Amino acid sequence: MKQVEFFFDVGSPYSYLAYHQLPKIAGARNAGIVWRPMLLGGIFQATGNSSPAAVPLKAKHSLIDLERWARYFNAPFTPNPHFPLNTLQLMRGAVGMQMRGDEEFQRYLSAIFGAMFEKPRNLNDLQEIAAVLEGAGFSPMDVLALTQNDKVKQKLRANTDEAVARGVFGAPTFFVGEEMFWGQDRLHFVDLALGQA
Repeated sequence: MKQVEFFFDVGSPYSYLAYHQLPKIAGARNAGIVWRPMLLGGIFQATGNSSPAAVPLKAKHSLIDLERWARYFNAPFTPNPHFPLNTLQLMRGAVGMQMRGDEEFQRYLSAIFGAMFEKPRNLNDLQEIAAVLEGAGFSPMDVLALTQNDKVKQKLRANTDEAVARGVFGAPTFFVGEEMFWGQDRLHFVDLALGQA
């Protein structure tokens, strides 16, 4: 079965937009999605890249750009006033849930992306994270324990290291075979590549 790899971080609003759009593209092309949670902060550190939020004029324009793309993709979007957020624990949670199975992983992503960019919550606050998890039917203590699991930590680190080794410098990044595409605004190229796969 043809497939697209999706490297993402829940703190990236452009990853959030891709999260909404990529399943539609993959479904239309009868392709599978290989979900690759990574730590964007680790990518930035390894590559010398930085968040658009670090450049004031770019940050201002990014908000306008994000709202345009959200309308284009018909995706609900509200800027998170607590941005930027440290996503280390959230991404460990994503990896831990993925290791448990697709249903829990998808439910976790829906809850966290929703709390990040649909009805924004302060996900720097552990109590807020716990409330979001509880609302999605998870045990916050169970998820917290997962984030401290050595296998989960190692898997997130390995995903991030692999991303850097393959040339990833930001999120979202997609691979169809060995061809890399960066940014939700390259999804039409992902679509074309899946059509040719």
